[in-house]
Amino acid sequence: MGMIDLHCHILPGIDDGAKTVEDSIAMAQKAISQGITHILCTPHHLNGKYTNPASDVITRVARLQEEFDQRNLPITLLEGQEIRINGLLMDKLEEHDLLFTDLDNTYLLIEFPTLDVPAYTEQLFFELMSKGHIPVIVHPERNAKFREDPNRLIPFLDMGVLTQLTAPSIVGIFGKDIQKTAMSMMESNMLHMVASDAHGVNTRNFYLKEAYEKIEKEFGKSRVQAMQQVTKDLVNGDQPVLPEYSEIRKKRFGLF
Repeated sequence: MGMIDLHCHILPGIDDGAKTVEDSIAMAQKAISQGITHILCTPHHLNGKYTNPASDVITRVARLQEEFDQRNLPITLLEGQEIRINGLLMDKLEEHDLLFTDLDNTYLLIEFPTLDVPAYTEQLFFELMSKGHIPVIVHPERNAKFREDPNRLIPFLDMGVLTQLTAPSIVGIFGKDIQKTAMSMMESNMLHMVASDAHGVNTRNFYLKEAYEKIEKEFGKSRVQAMQQVTKDLVNGDQPVLPEYSEIRKKRFGLF
């Protein structure tokens, strides 16, 4: 298995990612050039604008895979969703409306609103976990509340929740502020894996190769291998070995 991308908007015409099959093909070609062999297709689900129920995603993934196979594009597509946190999540689970990163229904990618961490999050995560489902918070480094204080992740990490860094964040594509947050979260071992969250080749590209290169440069090759292993574990439904995280100590700014 080569490189896995666990978070990607490559399915055409169903959210703010690829618009057409041509877009999807261009994304696949870019992914291949990055060394990616497996892509979890994760369209937005329940975010107020897009609804992409499990059965629909499964059909569309099969259809796109056929397109890729016909063109001999060596990419294996897997079905998933980027699920916006909301009060109906447990109901949707009952209705088999949700897709996980693995076929054992262990790990699910959960997106927070950009500006907020809803008050009911811990209660909801507790309910999910009591049923054997482990939430993965996607791109916490881009959430306003976590950027304000990355230590807000600690209660979730204490519960056993996982986190996924978005590749462009650490490369600096979303600006210095988000990059800085990503770096300090990495330093404290608060981020478990990295994925592209690619939306196209002209907007929000992959940067997965570049992200791994930066992580290797800053934190060493073993850190890259550990993050890649977590990604593999999530696709296989295995239990990952996670590093010890620590609180980020507040720096004193020029008081003296």
